[in-house]
Amino acid sequence: MEVEAVSKYVRMSPSKAHDLARAIQGRPAAEALRIADFNARKAGVLLGKTLRSAIANAENNEGLSVDRLIVKRAVVEKGPHIKRFWPRARGSASPILRRTSHIRIVLTESKTTGK
Repeated sequence: MEVEAVSKYVRMSPSKAHDLARAIQGRPAAEALRIADFNARKAGVLLGKTLRSAIANAENNEGLSVDRLIVKRAVVEKGPHIKRFWPRARGSASPILRRTSHIRIVLTESKTTGK
């Protein structure tokens, strides 16, 4: 069983959140949440928020145990750009692209073989 949570149109460049998403992928949900919470970057807050949403979806909607959840996939995809301009000399302008991203976290239940 897979459970998913998505945060869309997050005001952060995907390249800034991509490395943290790769760090939590494949880890147990509790450990991944600890990694996201203790990261000092903005990506840690946003990934932690999406991870908490995925854990809540697994608990409340699917009735899964939190202790057995593993982060199967953590992906930060490109969102639309917000286009702005920076005024320059002699009436010209330079473009500014404010990047956004979509954060997608998929949790799955681990198969324990001891019981």
